[in-house]
Amino acid sequence: MASQNPQDNFQDYLPFMVGKLGGDGLIDELCNGFNLLMDSEKGVITFDSLKRNSAFLGLQGFSDEDLRSMLRQGDFDGDGALNQLEFCVLMFRLSPELMEGSKLCSSAADYVAQFQSIPEGKTLVSEDGSFELGFFSPGSSSADRYLGIWYKNIPVRTVVWVANRISPIKDKSGMLSIDREGNLVLLSHNETVVWSANPRRKALSPIVQLLDSGNLVLRDENDKNPENFLWQSFDYPGDTLLPGMKLGWDLKTGLNWTVSAWKNWDDPSPGDFSWSLVINGYPQLVMWKGSSEYYRSGPWNGLQFDGAPELKNNPLFKFKFVSTEDQLYYTYNLTNKSVITRIVMNQTIFTRQRYVWIEEAQSWRLYASVPRDNCDNFNLCGPYGNCVMGESPVCQCLTGFEPKSPQNWDLMDWTQGCVRSEQLSCHDKNEVGFVRFSGLKYPASSHSWVNESMNLQECRDKCLGNCTCTAYANSDIRGGGSGCMLWFGDLMDIREISGDNRDLYIRMKTSNIAVKDEHKKKVTAIIVIVVSVVVIILIFSYIGKSMKQLREETKKNLMAQNNDEGEQEDLELPLLDLATIVKATEDFSINKKLGQGGFGAVYRGTLVDGREIAVKRLSQCSGQGVNEFKNEVILISKLQHRNLVKLLGCCIQGEEKMLVYEYLPNRSLDFFIFEALRCIHISLLCVQQHPEDRPSMSTVAVMLSSESALPEPMEPAYIIEKTIVEADSSTKHLLSSTNEISLTMLEPR
Repeated sequence: MASQNPQDNFQDYLPFMVGKLGGDGLIDELCNGFNLLMDSEKGVITFDSLKRNSAFLGLQGFSDEDLRSMLRQGDFDGDGALNQLEFCVLMFRLSPELMEGSKLCSSAADYVAQFQSIPEGKTLVSEDGSFELGFFSPGSSSADRYLGIWYKNIPVRTVVWVANRISPIKDKSGMLSIDREGNLVLLSHNETVVWSANPRRKALSPIVQLLDSGNLVLRDENDKNPENFLWQSFDYPGDTLLPGMKLGWDLKTGLNWTVSAWKNWDDPSPGDFSWSLVINGYPQLVMWKGSSEYYRSGPWNGLQFDGAPELKNNPLFKFKFVSTEDQLYYTYNLTNKSVITRIVMNQTIFTRQRYVWIEEAQSWRLYASVPRDNCDNFNLCGPYGNCVMGESPVCQCLTGFEPKSPQNWDLMDWTQGCVRSEQLSCHDKNEVGFVRFSGLKYPASSHSWVNESMNLQECRDKCLGNCTCTAYANSDIRGGGSGCMLWFGDLMDIREISGDNRDLYIRMKTSNIAVKDEHKKKVTAIIVIVVSVVVIILIFSYIGKSMKQLREETKKNLMAQNNDEGEQEDLELPLLDLATIVKATEDFSINKKLGQGGFGAVYRGTLVDGREIAVKRLSQCSGQGVNEFKNEVILISKLQHRNLVKLLGCCIQGEEKMLVYEYLPNRSLDFFIFEALRCIHISLLCVQQHPEDRPSMSTVAVMLSSESALPEPMEPAYIIEKTIVEADSSTKHLLSSTNEISLTMLEPR
């Protein structure tokens, strides 16, 4: 700091010194010291005057080299001597008593100014008391000293940033200061620069400050705008990602925000386990083991990173991915400022862990960690292999693909992955299509292309027109999907994953697509059949159980003898006369007919009070007598269930026996009755005794989708054995009545 008039320069500096040091008395003492040591003729302190008068300040024991070193430390203008300002600053730096008397360097200070320092034993504390900066030794056995930042109010020292990771200080001589060039420097006992931070530009009054976020910043004293920081520790992460830190790239400066683990708990030097944003193709977060990809979070899909289900809405923090012309990065911020959380890379177990501080337990609690399972290991199943947790083996080839090396695949060596069952041709686009796969983690995006303005159809056309395009999908899954993402080359690192709907369309030969569609139809038909059979069993089980419970009650409610004309017994239902029903159905008009079955016909009608009814008119050849019909009336009236149509009444007159139900509009009644019966009919055809009588799956699909007549089913594979009783040394068959139910024990053939 050159000056033609040292005295005037020092007078200009006095107000600053007085404000920082807290009083005129200390300044006066420094001035008196300068007067004792200076060369009276030159007005500055030279080596000769310093050596001659050193005893006045208790420096008589210093060697010539020590005195020359002192001069060099304070000689900021390089003229080989000290003016008053240089001497005062030097004394301030070298005297612990002066530093302790300064408000600027007290234990509660959060910053220091140029020419001041933080030596061993002194710390900076952020304004709110959250973080502290100082010197420490990691572990209990290491004597190496590091400058680091840790949580101030957490009893277990948790270091979140280290300055000199690769250059430890071997003793307790370390000192942090801002040099005359405005650089932040860490010095050892012999003034060796152990570590330094170079600002982006120079400042008139640089200070270094520890912020409440844990960010150590170098800035101009009069400029608090974060955009104008000269340097900040958040730009050079250690093993920890704090709220507000960025993981990604500054594209203008080339700065790469990467988190790297400590080698071990006693050595903060960078290990080979790191976490960074890869910007080749579509950006994605990747964890690295050395130079090999270890875990991939997948591309950003508008809501989260595609392969990171642990990133979801939560009460602790909010996260976002920022993509601009200047920067690409992931960051997170706390929603509740009282929460203390951090993400740390752990090389001991090669895991990225998020911890939350639990005040009541006075300990860190693990919130989430990755990898979560084997399928998170990068590209475990090779190209076109799909990792499915819960399957054995976990690796499966995608539909339309087969193991490249079946022998190795059977030995659970999946590194070669899968290849297409049928090779694609670039010449005939009519032979190429796409198969949709749902619930998959998007493949590695290092060889991909993205257009945010395209829709899905445009995306398909774009992929179809490029022979090297192997798959496409929406780049943003919000609101039904938007944007276009194309993949080129082999599809890598695929696994099944839960979460928001995500569809991936993979290029296939049309023959593979047909096979996949046929497979879907077969699966659908099988499901329909199985469900129908189960429904039949449940219905008959329910009815059988109910009939058993009600049989005795029903018998008590019926009279022992009934003639064909029928009497007005208490059936617990209204008895309608035949004329009323004839009028309601317009004399059983064909236009009112809803359907026909083995039991008879069903007609729609309207009673005089306006109620719509459905009349089940039993066929006279049904074989059901009056007593049996009454049993059915009482039974149905008692079997009230939300899925059963309500029985309103009945009619018994002459040969006519009819049941009157409520009518469900919009074809609900007849549609339900006859469609359910059709499914049951098809199910019975599929379980016939002889395989040649059973329909094929394609025939079943046709039966389900059409209304054509169905053949009568033959004897099923599981038959009901008739009960044989012996009486009077002769064998008789006890035949079931029309209303009885038999339960069948099923035994496989």
